[in-house]
Amino acid sequence: MITQAPSNKMVVLDRDGTIVIDREYLSDPAGLEFMPGAAEGLRALHELGYRLIIVTNQSGVGRGMYSLDRLHEIHGRLTDMVRSAGAHLAGIYYCPHTPEEGCSCRKPATGLLIQAASELGFEPSATIVVGDKLTDIEFGQRAGATTILLSPKGAPEDATVVPDFIVRNLLEAAQTIH
Repeated sequence: MITQAPSNKMVVLDRDGTIVIDREYLSDPAGLEFMPGAAEGLRALHELGYRLIIVTNQSGVGRGMYSLDRLHEIHGRLTDMVRSAGAHLAGIYYCPHTPEEGCSCRKPATGLLIQAASELGFEPSATIVVGDKLTDIEFGQRAGATTILLSPKGAPEDATVVPDFIVRNLLEAAQTIH
């Protein structure tokens, strides 16, 4: 079980495969659909007093698959979905670059987390990072955060990083976080 001080009650979430079904380069807001347990998990975290932010890699923008305006439409709909689920997002931070660009904002780099911490007033090392990929876990570890991997099948055999916790979905993550 995880307990945080009230001033630092922040959960950093990946988007695709964590909150919504990963549809590889989603370019249509209508394609957003919660992962099983995600709506309930978001609501539970909100009710526990956690502020929620999303940090997501969106290289589809850099690859020319969709525009920044379209990404903003997608995130607008996602914000509405989260609100309808009974939660609130303090922010959505995204990297629009391709991996080849070598930017400081693409996870597992911590540029977006540092930006969010500056804007929202929290300590990155006091956060809980939840994601479905090992890059999300590495991202959290680089910041000194507690990490939770969503993995219905348990720990990956080829893991190069080890999360603090492994759960099946966002609802189980919320039950781990108190």
